[in-house]
Amino acid sequence: MTRSDLHDIKNLCIPVIRKAAEFIASHLYKVHASDVSEKGRNSLVSFVDRTSEEILAEGLSEILPEAGFITEEETIAQSEKHLTWIIDPLDGTTNFLHQIPCFSISAALKAGNDIVLGMVVDITRNEFFSAIAGAGAMLNDDPIFVTKRPDFHDILVGTGFPYRTEHFTDAHLSVLKSILQTTRGIRRLGSAAIDLCYVACGRFGAFYENSLNSYDIAAGGLIVQESGGYISDFSGNDQWLEKGEILGCAPQFRDIMLDLTGQFYR
Repeated sequence: MTRSDLHDIKNLCIPVIRKAAEFIASHLYKVHASDVSEKGRNSLVSFVDRTSEEILAEGLSEILPEAGFITEEETIAQSEKHLTWIIDPLDGTTNFLHQIPCFSISAALKAGNDIVLGMVVDITRNEFFSAIAGAGAMLNDDPIFVTKRPDFHDILVGTGFPYRTEHFTDAHLSVLKSILQTTRGIRRLGSAAIDLCYVACGRFGAFYENSLNSYDIAAGGLIVQESGGYISDFSGNDQWLEKGEILGCAPQFRDIMLDLTGQFYR
């Protein structure tokens, strides 16, 4: 699949993703307790997730009928093929349910073992982040790049915390303390897809989180890479998508961030 093919696919995807985003936005103040189910403590999902996913799956299936799907809500048969869509129809569901305006749609296309197209829309800000493998990253119509700030103490760092409390360890507190003492501060937005895009466009100098799913990070990971950023798992290897732990940062902060995230294994 050529870059030209991927550009064409991206252009076809934009109205599909925007349709799902408009549906989500139209229901921001309409979700009530009776519309919400709880799949587990701190893991809420509304009917909006499922409908958004159905919109995405239907539209993307028309664009690439041969592609498989890995999705959060599993409203479509789950299958990994040579071409596979990896989709989170509403990343930041808890924010959405509490009417906190920070949530997104994340869609990535995987070809073989490689993510070749990533798209994330920050719904309330109408910011459409995208990347094509080997062709750079964009915010709406403009190229984006990671920060060039040279000093670690001059950046903001994004993170998130596991929903399952048993996955929260002393290492989380240790890393948080170190970052709070050595940077301008930490931000916890509640959407890993947006966090990664903020690294890509230079708003954050770094982002790290574990206990994630592939659909949380597939698109954002490519966007960081194509903006000139560094992506790995916490040990510096390339198993971030499989392991569900991700470090994304401007390259000048690679070593210090790996030293910090390495605390999770000590």
